[in-house]
Amino acid sequence: YLETVSEDRLPLLARYAVHDVAFRVVGTGSVGTRSYVVLLLDHRGEPLVLQVKEARPSVLLPHLPAAGFAVEDAGHEGRRVVLGQKRMQVVSDILLGWTTVDGRPFQVRQFRNRKGSVDPAALAADQVDDYGRMTGALLARAHAHSADPRLISGYCGKNEELDEAVASFAVTYADRTTADHADLLSAVRSGRVAAELGV
Repeated sequence: YLETVSEDRLPLLARYAVHDVAFRVVGTGSVGTRSYVVLLLDHRGEPLVLQVKEARPSVLLPHLPAAGFAVEDAGHEGRRVVLGQKRMQVVSDILLGWTTVDGRPFQVRQFRNRKGSVDPAALAADQVDDYGRMTGALLARAHAHSADPRLISGYCGKNEELDEAVASFAVTYADRTTADHADLLSAVRSGRVAAELGV
């Protein structure tokens, strides 16, 4: 792991020693992967907690050739995940790195539970608009960091064609979601699908 961290971070990590390791139960998106938290303490007892999470091959990998993309050998799945995070994030974790444990690839990062969420159903109409603009801008910024800006600019063009295509897709997708939801409600009412209501 230390060989994958930026060299200027090594003095910080050198002040700490591993004190304890615990298995961490992960969310539904990571079921089946190993995840650990590692408690490190410095000489004064100040803690630093790292998350060591198993890195699996991308689920998109088998589909890349059919979509016309070359399949590159990542060499190490933890490395692939870390490099992807560094590409997409404006500021990434300063302790981001990767390692191998018992032949399995892992990514390592500082453990901070700073996840938040917004319930769009609880927002007022003007807040939904703000929420949509903000999440769209964040997604666009992440994508802008993932590739050469000139390629993105060339792809987007200078007219309204991309804007109209994205808007059309969004409206069509919303219509499909509404229809699917209506079909689901109908299936629940008729007893074809069991559901717990009022949860």
